[in-house]
Amino acid sequence: MDSIPANRRLWNRISSAYQREHDPRIGATPRLWGMYSLPDAHLRALGDVTGKRVLELGCGAGQWSRALAAEGADVVGLDLSEAQLAAAKAAMGTPRYPLVQGAAEHLPFADDSFDLVFCDFGGLSWAPPHLAVPQAARVLRRGGRLVFNVASPWFEACYDEATARVTTTLHQDYFGLHTIAEGDDATSYQLTYGDWVRVLRAAGLIIDDLIEPRPGPETPNGYNTTAPPDWAHHWPAEALWVTHKPLPPGQVCTRVKPAAGAPLPASSDGGDRRSPRP
Repeated sequence: MDSIPANRRLWNRISSAYQREHDPRIGATPRLWGMYSLPDAHLRALGDVTGKRVLELGCGAGQWSRALAAEGADVVGLDLSEAQLAAAKAAMGTPRYPLVQGAAEHLPFADDSFDLVFCDFGGLSWAPPHLAVPQAARVLRRGGRLVFNVASPWFEACYDEATARVTTTLHQDYFGLHTIAEGDDATSYQLTYGDWVRVLRAAGLIIDDLIEPRPGPETPNGYNTTAPPDWAHHWPAEALWVTHKPLPPGQVCTRVKPAAGAPLPASSDGGDRRSPRP
């Protein structure tokens, strides 16, 4: 399935409305992950990026990219949508960083180009993972890391299409998860935990951690309705994968210490699902 044309049309159409609704939250504070805007300072997924060559897969309006550029990373923001890239350019400020139009399943970069490839509901939610993950692994340098946040398969399995909300009842076939029909004939992608493990291992990546971000019981989801409202405090709404491309034998790489799974205070806020962050 070639979902690139339809996904590009969808994000070109909804970009302005999406940014008007969500940028005041996700653009106000740097390094916020996912549907509940949980801080990376707590989840400890990315670590220090100073001086590192970084690629964001699906940068949207550049909220993450400009924050990491300000920290001293050599960032490239990639997105499929011209409208999203225009929003990123308009919001860029100083420092500047390059923006590239492209698809996660066909990365226009040379092998071994980046120290870190990451996304937050971006390219690995909107491109077939069996194509996009090998591309990310290809452009990573040895010892480099692929870090990405996606919806958990349980969040999708509990999504009730009739009421457009996530409930405590299973509505989807867990083993049938793969593609999700979005608006304008667009497609997003959802794998089971086992399928993610197999895709990552097939690309030659080592799994260092699977962080299951747990918001505080009063933390709202800014993108989706859940019933009960504190659904994600009890069941994992997201899966934040931390992986790396192994070094040649005999070399040692120091990586970020895995995160603790403690809940956050209710002040954390944000979100994603049916309109995941591109």
